[in-house]
Amino acid sequence: MKIRKGDTIIVTTGKDKGKKGKVEKTFPALGSVVVTGVNIYKRHKKKQGEKQAGGIIEITKPIAVSKVVLVCPKCNQPTRVGYLVVKGEKERICRKCEQKL
Repeated sequence: MKIRKGDTIIVTTGKDKGKKGKVEKTFPALGSVVVTGVNIYKRHKKKQGEKQAGGIIEITKPIAVSKVVLVCPKCNQPTRVGYLVVKGEKERICRKCEQKL
């Protein structure tokens, strides 16, 4: 998966199209990521004893990697991720400005 934790992304399709956010967590096996402020759903929860109150809580659900695109920190544009092998080390590069990510 070409998107990592801490990357800034833009959503390309769906109800949150155009929203920008930072990746909190990745799920490579599922091909999805959790992004702050994107794909938020409300969940009605019952009271769980005296300590946990009930009510409506907001949950951030994972979104498919195919529905997001990486924003390059250097050129600040949505871009694809490329790879460059230097001295046996694989580095991610921006396809637009050719800078390391």
